[in-house]
Amino acid sequence: MLISSRGRYALLVMIDLAGHRGGLVPGRQIAERLELSQKYLERILRTLAEAGLIEGSHGKGGGYRLLRSPADYTAGEILRAAEGTLACLGEDVQLTPAETASGVSEVYRRLDAQIAVLVLALL
Repeated sequence: MLISSRGRYALLVMIDLAGHRGGLVPGRQIAERLELSQKYLERILRTLAEAGLIEGSHGKGGGYRLLRSPADYTAGEILRAAEGTLACLGEDVQLTPAETASGVSEVYRRLDAQIAVLVLALL
């Protein structure tokens, strides 16, 4: 599993929004805090909004905020929204008998399961 910069920054954005609750947070402020290009950040924010993880408001006084409590988000759902997939292995991967016998397949399964349930509030 390779998490791209898009996935890593999506997690950072969600952590930032979790730490600045209580109102709309302007994208410009998020970009400054995370030292990201505002243009790149806006694409990530749009992806997170389309996935129903955050909401945004444009114009004067606009910004972004979480739709739920940080405890109700998992790293898995954030990464899936940003990356499209999260699995250590693809859907159609055929493990070799050695992988299955050695227990490596169980390692992959457990990694997938742990990422899926890691809660944003714990980060």
